Amino acid sequence: MTTRLDNTDPITLPRAAVNRRLLAIVRAGAISLAVFLSGFVIQEPAPYELYMAGLIPIWALFGLRLSRHQMPLLLLLVLFNIGGLISMSQLADLGDIPLYLAVSFFLAITSVFVAAVIETQPGILPAIIGGWIVAGIFTALFGIAGYFQAFPGAEMFTRYGRATGVFQDPNVFGPFLTLPAAFLLYKIMTGRLTLALLAVLPFLVIVLGIFLSFSRAAWGLFSFSAVGLVVALFIHYREGHVRLRIVTMSLVSTVIVGLALLILLQIPAVADLLSVRAQLTQDYDGARLGRFARHFIGFMLATENPLGIGPLVFGRMYGEDTHNIWLKALLAYSWLGFAAYFLLIVWTIAGAFRYIFRARPWQPYFVCTFIVFVGHVALGTVIDTDHWRHFYLMLGMLWGMMALEQRHQSQLGRGEFTPVDQKR
Repeated sequence: MTTRLDNTDPITLPRAAVNRRLLAIVRAGAISLAVFLSGFVIQEPAPYELYMAGLIPIWALFGLRLSRHQMPLLLLLVLFNIGGLISMSQLADLGDIPLYLAVSFFLAITSVFVAAVIETQPGILPAIIGGWIVAGIFTALFGIAGYFQAFPGAEMFTRYGRATGVFQDPNVFGPFLTLPAAFLLYKIMTGRLTLALLAVLPFLVIVLGIFLSFSRAAWGLFSFSAVGLVVALFIHYREGHVRLRIVTMSLVSTVIVGLALLILLQIPAVADLLSVRAQLTQDYDGARLGRFARHFIGFMLATENPLGIGPLVFGRMYGEDTHNIWLKALLAYSWLGFAAYFLLIVWTIAGAFRYIFRARPWQPYFVCTFIVFVGHVALGTVIDTDHWRHFYLMLGMLWGMMALEQRHQSQLGRGEFTPVDQKR
């Protein structure tokens, strides 16, 4: 007589496997749609928030887990938002400030959610980047159509004569496109020839969208990300033929983009706006109450108001917002919020930098996200990146992939050599 050690019916195994596969497909589609919706932000709350408000609790019902690796991220984001409540307490008339802080807190939750999902299901990373690329192509095409007034009413996708796509501001539209552009460039430099060729057209569409945003910040961010990616890949790959391909394909990409821009510059309106936007300092930067003057005024205010002056108040006082995320943190989220935000950024960059050159299945996503994230941090000194959905997405992606590496190291320490992402 044979005694079974479990109650599993062999006939049910294929059905269980099929169910797991279907569940994985549904999850990938759900998260990909969420990332896609992050590219459509015309007003708050945006479709992204509404969708995520339903997705997160549903996902939690089917087993969302927060590990100890996500606790620092969660704690620092909560402290950052508590700082916002402290700053809000300084005001008698709250107006729409509670809604603003509610969006801040919700975006923090989405960052932790993305990190937790990636840690437990690393195979979902292609769906995240895929959704971002599709969103980038769509919003770039809207921006291009708007700039060239390709159809009646297309001007709604522009602002001040600059492409905005399905965003309120060209200075958000351009940076949103940078990560998909960086990942497509990665594929052009390292992917199989067929895949590299397929990546060229969407890469050019997205780069054209960045250019037509006429955002100096977006131009600088894309340039920094492209150069940083080439350097990172050159360091990572030691084989001479791979390095030769990276250099060759990066030069070819530069030539193609350059030729496309030269063609565009034959259009007088493009050339005229470029001559204005290419200046390092605009009138509104160096004016008496321009961007840089407001930075000085704001930091003086911050030294006198450790509890902050209230979210959105600075813009009402001086007609323009701070255009500096560090100053925004001090004034809108108090000294506590600033300390939490500063520690979060330093922890993220230092922690991620330790892992970006390690050969892992998630390394392509890691290196692209890290470089673009660092560029966004630098960008925050001249632009207020608060409430940028894609910034919180990148933050969650980095913490999720850092958690994957930490789990991987723990498995190696226990003598378990199965790669983390192959166990699911």
